Amino acid sequence: MQNIVVLISGRGSNLQALVAADLASSPIVEQRARIAAVISNRPGAGGLDIARAHGIPTRIVDHTAFAGREPFDRALMAAIDAHAPDWVVLAGFMRVLGHDFVLHYAGRLLNIHPSLLPLFPGLHTHERALAAGMRVHGATVHFVTPDLDSGPIVAQAVVPVVEDDTVERLAARVLEQEHRLYPQVLRWLVSGRARLGEDGRVRFDPPAPEAAALVSPPLGYCD
Repeated sequence: MQNIVVLISGRGSNLQALVAADLASSPIVEQRARIAAVISNRPGAGGLDIARAHGIPTRIVDHTAFAGREPFDRALMAAIDAHAPDWVVLAGFMRVLGHDFVLHYAGRLLNIHPSLLPLFPGLHTHERALAAGMRVHGATVHFVTPDLDSGPIVAQAVVPVVEDDTVERLAARVLEQEHRLYPQVLRWLVSGRARLGEDGRVRFDPPAPEAAALVSPPLGYCD
């Protein structure tokens, strides 16, 4: 049984999707996995209640109780390592993690980001996508490296940007896809169907099938 430790800062909607996916009994996962713990840097994070409701151990490592990033990172690492993690999953964890922390979990630290990386790293991705006139937007699951939002990409989900879109409507469509994407990526990784290659790129076994082109607006729209 592989152990997953989930880090959160807020309401925990992606945590809820991971819990609902029930990786411990997924029929496609030969090696089972469980969420061994949920850790938050914010005492009032709503996701803690989700974890408690499902009997998942929780821990709070409040970043405001530490003098800086390094002592916080050390305390967070100790809390995570107490659960012997095979995977550390950032699910709305709103802290930038230091170099030593990231290297400690290299190859097993994942994040989901609300844009089609490498476009729009950082914050306010939906506003920036609309301001840039993007026709498509989406979410990316990637391995975490010391450079912010730039690690090897595992998978992406794409949504259209529609006429007169708002930040709220676009964000809701992206979040819906995040809830589908993150559990699937964990299934692939736990089962060994996806892995981080020596060249720093994610490989699939068997190789991922080719997909039809996505064009927005669709070809022939004004014919």
